[in-house]
Amino acid sequence: MNHRRVNRRRGAVAVAAAAAVVAAATLLPHADASTDKPSRDEPGTPRTFTSQSAAHLAASLEPGVREKTAGWYLDGSTGRMVVNVTAEEAARRVEATGAVPRIVRNSTAALRGATRTLSDRASVPGTAWSIDPKTNKVVVTADRTVTGAKLDALMKVAGGMGELVRVKRSSGEFKRYEGSPPPVGTGRPGSRTRARGDAPGAGALIGGRAIFGGGSRCSLGFNVTFQGAPAFLTAGHCGNASRTWTADQAGGTPLGTVVDSQFPGADFALVTYDDPNAQAASAVDLLNGTVQQISGAAEANVGMRVQRVGSTTGLKDGTVTGLGATVNYGNGDIVNGLIQTDVCAEPGDSGGSLFADDSAVGLTSGGSGDCTQGGETFFQPVTAALRATGAALGADGGAARR
Repeated sequence: MNHRRVNRRRGAVAVAAAAAVVAAATLLPHADASTDKPSRDEPGTPRTFTSQSAAHLAASLEPGVREKTAGWYLDGSTGRMVVNVTAEEAARRVEATGAVPRIVRNSTAALRGATRTLSDRASVPGTAWSIDPKTNKVVVTADRTVTGAKLDALMKVAGGMGELVRVKRSSGEFKRYEGSPPPVGTGRPGSRTRARGDAPGAGALIGGRAIFGGGSRCSLGFNVTFQGAPAFLTAGHCGNASRTWTADQAGGTPLGTVVDSQFPGADFALVTYDDPNAQAASAVDLLNGTVQQISGAAEANVGMRVQRVGSTTGLKDGTVTGLGATVNYGNGDIVNGLIQTDVCAEPGDSGGSLFADDSAVGLTSGGSGDCTQGGETFFQPVTAALRATGAALGADGGAARR
C-alpha cells in the first residue's frame, strides 16, 4: 500500500517549521575546516554548557552579533559551546558570554544559498545534505546508488560552489526504515511481548514499541494529546502505509487511526488511540527492562548526545551531526528539515523515539547502513510535528524546550 495523504494546511505549517530549523542550523553551525582559525590568541576561560543552556545563549545573542554568526555546536569532549563568526567584533562579543568564538570563511547567507542551489540543480535520488558547523560547509552525502551521469552532475554542481560544499560517499543506501513484521514468537523486539511500563488492557503503548499496519511494522514515537484525546506520533511514511494500526502482528489488537500524515516534505503522522480512555503514558520503553519518562520536547543542536529506540534494534545512542537536512529517498520522496545523526537504525525502527534525557527530540525517518556496520540516521523534529498538528506532548501536554 503506497498512498499519500497530506494535509495541505498543516503541510504549509510543517514546511515553515522546517525552514525555521534550517535557519537555526545555519545560524548555529560547526568547525574544523583548515582555513579556519581561533579568533583570539588568548581567549578567556570558556564556560561549559548543556544543550539547553547553549541553545538559550544562542537565542539571546544581540541581533548585531547574530547577524555575524554562521552556526554553533557543542564540543562533546569539553562541554564548550563553539560559535562560528565572520567578524572580530562578533568574536569579542561571543567570548564575553563564555562561549568559544571561531572565525570562519563562509557566512550564513552563503551556506543557505548553497543548499538552495543543491535543491534546484542537484536533487539526485540517494543524496542528502546539511549545513555542518564543524567544517563551516554544506556536506553532501551520495550513497552507493549515485553513479555515472548522476554522480557527474552532482559533482559539477558541487564543484561550482568551491569551498562552500564538500561531497562524501556512503557505502550504504538511503532508505526509509519501515519494515516487515518478524515471525511471531521470535523474541525479537518487534514480536508481541509486553514492555514494562505498558498498562495491561489500557489500550495504549509507549514510545519505541512495535506497531503494525498495511503489512508494515513501524515504531511508536511519543504519546501526545490531540483535541483532548490520547494519540501518538510516528513517521509520516508509516502513516501513509495504513490508516489503521494494531499492537500485534496478527491485527487482533486494534490500536489507533491516522488523522494526519505528512510525507514527503516532512515525515510525521498523528494517530489517535481507538480507546478514548487509553492511559497513554509519556514515556519511552528502552526495551531492556527499563523506561524513560518524557516530560517535554527539545530542539536538537549539533553536538547533542541523543538516544534512539526502535522495535527492531532497541536502544542505540550517538550524536547530532547536522540540522535542517534534506534527504532524497528516490521516487520523489524528498524530506526537508531533518535532524542528522551518527546513530544507527534498521527497517522497522521508523517512527521510533529520539530523545535526550527526558526530552523528546525526533521521530526516526530513514538513513543508510545498519547497526552491525554502523550508519547514519535522519529524524523528523518532534517540535515541528507538534506545531503542525496542534498536539501536545504526553497525557498532560509536555512543555517545549529550547
